[in-house]
Amino acid sequence: MSPMQTAIATVKKIFAHRTVRKKLLFTLGIIFIYRTLAHIPVPGVDVAQLGQIFAGNQFLSLLNVFSGGTLSRFSVMAVGINPYITASIIFQLAGMVLPSLKELQKDGESGREKVNQYTRLASVPLAIVQSFSVLMLLRSQGLLESADPLTMIVMILTLVAGASILMWLGELVSQFGVGNGISMVLFAGILSQLPTMFGQIWTVSSADQWLTIFIFLAVFLLIVGLIVYMNEAVRKVIIQYAKRQRGSRSYGGQKSHLPIRVNVAGVLPIIFAISIMMVPSFVSRILLASSNQNLLNIGQNLGIWFSPTAWPYMLLYFVIVFAFTYFSALIFFNAEDISDELKKSGAFLPGIRPGVATKKYLEFVVTRITLAGAIFLGFIALMPSLVQLWTGVQSLAIGGTSVLIIVSVILETSKQVESQLVEENYDRLLKK
Repeated sequence: MSPMQTAIATVKKIFAHRTVRKKLLFTLGIIFIYRTLAHIPVPGVDVAQLGQIFAGNQFLSLLNVFSGGTLSRFSVMAVGINPYITASIIFQLAGMVLPSLKELQKDGESGREKVNQYTRLASVPLAIVQSFSVLMLLRSQGLLESADPLTMIVMILTLVAGASILMWLGELVSQFGVGNGISMVLFAGILSQLPTMFGQIWTVSSADQWLTIFIFLAVFLLIVGLIVYMNEAVRKVIIQYAKRQRGSRSYGGQKSHLPIRVNVAGVLPIIFAISIMMVPSFVSRILLASSNQNLLNIGQNLGIWFSPTAWPYMLLYFVIVFAFTYFSALIFFNAEDISDELKKSGAFLPGIRPGVATKKYLEFVVTRITLAGAIFLGFIALMPSLVQLWTGVQSLAIGGTSVLIIVSVILETSKQVESQLVEENYDRLLKK
């Protein structure tokens, strides 16, 4: 059977199951609502001039891609899902410091629901701060038609309401749809920019540029293959279960393995790094609008140092992604908890004593394999800048980071759909 026939058979199989079909249609409906709201602009902003600013800055173009084009249009969804992502990172980091929060995170479904509720509440003040900072940036660039306090308050409340609605839509997808809601929102936003990108390529391309585009497409396919390989790559740690004798029967003794992903953190380190790297760019634009010569010089230097092809920008960007990848690996893969669970279940690593020795060995393994994951994520993050630096051609806004998100969401969603199909088949067999 050819790959095309296999894909068609898989789609037919999915839509033949009523439960999976309903979840897919529900997810598509939520995405449609999100994309409709993304085209409702916030009044009082010079959208045409704003679009020109985003088109002329590669970093802002990347942020616009992540927001699904809402920033350049300054729609009610312009703040996007960023406050919720930031709040999630804060609570994940706080779980390492606060014992009460750590216990709550381990307290099953009820504990996770409480942490999610705290995350939702924390995302509101973060959305207010982010909305205010964006409006201050627009004001410094002269893009606001009116800057009186009442108008600013109304615009902030509109942006916060849009971020809250988007967070709610993501939660609905996680609860009633297919895939992780936050990931699906990012996926839909990035995917919505593909037609625009291809249209721009077709418009500006001439006959002598088709060879360059063909080479870029070939490199693009190679990068997609690399992303799939690294996303699925795992280190299998052998686990041995202890034998137990009960009367004349023996239990246990079988071998299994503990899969440790090479890229434990996923795309989170890049999103975190982008949130940090956007600060110098925003500060630079604010200072460039100042009448003070010293502030103007600082703004010009920041603009030079933190342009996408500047070495200070690329070095700092890579270091942040690299460091946060290691930090995230230690958060998501808790070697102490895993060693305790193995000990409780009567499992051990061959040749390694249970307890502290197992914990140290798992940390050693994670540290080694995360090196490959950190270098991979750093390369993906810097790929658009490197392409522009080496070729002199401004790289496409949809770079390695966007492709990483798209591929990761597709793989994650396909696995979830497959598991639901298997679960429904088991339910049918049990009913018979």
